[in-house]
Amino acid sequence: MEETLTPTKTLDVCGKICPYPDMDTITTLKKMAKGEVLEVLLDYPLSVERIPRNLKKQGHKLLSVEQIDGPNHRMLIEAHGLK
Repeated sequence: MEETLTPTKTLDVCGKICPYPDMDTITTLKKMAKGEVLEVLLDYPLSVERIPRNLKKQGHKLLSVEQIDGPNHRMLIEAHGLK
């Protein structure tokens, strides 16, 4: 049985295009404590590819990426705790 994760914070960047979804995600994560979970709702296909790469460079952990419908995706990210 899979455990349901409750996000600490939700960031909705639907309707935003490059580079805003990526920048907003990283900026929000920098303000979060280690272990907190950020839910990101997005609909920009390039960010679905780029955000996971940027997370790795920043030390954050991608927990899941889920396609909701069409271009809409939901990502769960564990913050590294940079603050």
